[in-house]
Amino acid sequence: MTGFPRSPKLTRAGLVLIEPESGAMTRTIALQYAAETLTRSVKAQAVESEGDRSQPLRLTGPAVETISFDAEMDATDQLEFPDQHRAAVETGLLPALSALECLVQPTVAQLERQNTQRKNGSFSITPAETPLALFVWSRSRVVPVRLSEISITEEFFDPALNPIRAKVSLSLRVLSVDDLGFDHRGGGLFMAYLQGKEALAARATSGQLGDLGLEGVPS
Repeated sequence: MTGFPRSPKLTRAGLVLIEPESGAMTRTIALQYAAETLTRSVKAQAVESEGDRSQPLRLTGPAVETISFDAEMDATDQLEFPDQHRAAVETGLLPALSALECLVQPTVAQLERQNTQRKNGSFSITPAETPLALFVWSRSRVVPVRLSEISITEEFFDPALNPIRAKVSLSLRVLSVDDLGFDHRGGGLFMAYLQGKEALAARATSGQLGDLGLEGVPS
């Protein structure tokens, strides 16, 4: 025994893909390292009718929230144990990067089905549907999202030109009940996410008017 406490187990962030109807989990994409910075934009949906001064405080729906962050990926540690990580030895980070890229790509089967519909003269081409993605950043933040954009910078390569280190920038759009509806599984998950926000807000310490230099609210 060295006397030093063991390092705490760090919780990873990532994405969980589920089938909307059954709720079955199809894949978990855990980010190798937690991002140092998480940027969120929350834009209110308010009544904006011109000349209408009677409803300036009314909201028409949930706020539009976007999340963006940079993640680093590195296969160096895996390459030190080649027998345990054959995929990393053979293809580097390509499997992990491909798993993220597939979130913004239709599958081959979906594209072929659409092509068949076009050849058969269908007036309505069925849009490709992806699994429901949940962004997980701690237990307090589990929210349905759509991956809007992904930017990948591959930095180092093995002798076969497989990337072994990369920086990935992700932009996510939170999906609310406005997008999914109340009956959709993702809609229920969004409502749970919003309820969690309200519960956390209730725990926030309220300041005093004196802290703001006021003795009372001006009348």
